[in-house]
Amino acid sequence: MKIAICAEADAAEPRVAGTPETVKKMKALGADVAVEPGAGVKSGILDADYEAAGATVTRDAARDADVVLKVRRPNEMELTSYKKGAIVIAIMDPYGHQAALEAMAKAGVTAFAMELMPRITRAQSMDVLSSQANLAGYRAVIDGAAEYGRALPMMMTAAGTVPAAKVFVMGAGVAGLQAIATARRLGAIVTATDVRPAAKEQVESLGAKFIAVMDDEFKQAETAGGYAKEMSKEYQAKQAALVADHVKKQDIVVTTALIPGRPAPKLISAEMVASMKPGSVLVDLAVERGGNVEGAVPGEVAEVNGVKIVGHLNVAGRLAASASGLYAKNLTTFLEILVDKKTKELALNWDDDILKATALTRDGAVVHPNFAPKTAA
Repeated sequence: MKIAICAEADAAEPRVAGTPETVKKMKALGADVAVEPGAGVKSGILDADYEAAGATVTRDAARDADVVLKVRRPNEMELTSYKKGAIVIAIMDPYGHQAALEAMAKAGVTAFAMELMPRITRAQSMDVLSSQANLAGYRAVIDGAAEYGRALPMMMTAAGTVPAAKVFVMGAGVAGLQAIATARRLGAIVTATDVRPAAKEQVESLGAKFIAVMDDEFKQAETAGGYAKEMSKEYQAKQAALVADHVKKQDIVVTTALIPGRPAPKLISAEMVASMKPGSVLVDLAVERGGNVEGAVPGEVAEVNGVKIVGHLNVAGRLAASASGLYAKNLTTFLEILVDKKTKELALNWDDDILKATALTRDGAVVHPNFAPKTAA
């Protein structure tokens, strides 16, 4: 069994799908591991580090590989170097990219999308959305603090008192909760909001104040899978009014709201941005999906009347070494359920709920029910 750790074709992607630590684990599974030259450099991992862990560094790493590990979905050029039947594991970004899924099917690879991991206890250690969002939430506050022209904690000095900054986090999922915890550690006064009732207790447990319209719709605003439901127009209007009044008093606002398979909901309007004090900062973690903040520009720090709107892309990747370490462990844990411990060979159990949930392509076809072509009745 040969496993390849590939360099990313996208120069803007600094993460890597394997580390020396996970190379050792893959070797323990009975695999030969090949790494493309320079694959880990942007994450602080040298080729020599991989070789010391037992991997071979070669430009032909993916050729004849049984398993190909990547951060992002392979492009058509990369697919030409993979053998038919190879297992490709990556963050596939499948929504709205049907042609790319068809290309993988045509190439004959068995593709698994790590971001489709089911939210079950057994899969927690494979959950890339959580591992990467955790880092993104932390980095969002650091980026916000860097753009904010004042200190975050209250400081009492002989020259006077510096008041604590007010930080508002919108969305209390994994990223939001880490943003809350980070802002609290830095000494800010933190408030947060979310449409899921369960979030209130989580927010308050971190020492932040919860802000929301708590009506009957709010009490039923969570799916069985733990995701936020899209709220009615009426609720959105009430919540927007509450938030608008709150936002104008804040120094830093972090938005994290995403709905799988849909554009990011607009949470902050241009009017709300205009109501904020000059020097305030908004950090939009959903900018790659259209953004939560009106006026956010992907990949840039925009400025509107003295208010900065931070729209950095791939925020987890801004902490490449940490992000790669966690992502690589997610992949290795997933790999372990694909390998027979006795024979040291690949043995995919297609009845496994984890494989069913994450498999995108197989045997030349797109097989995931959310993306497979709809057949005629």
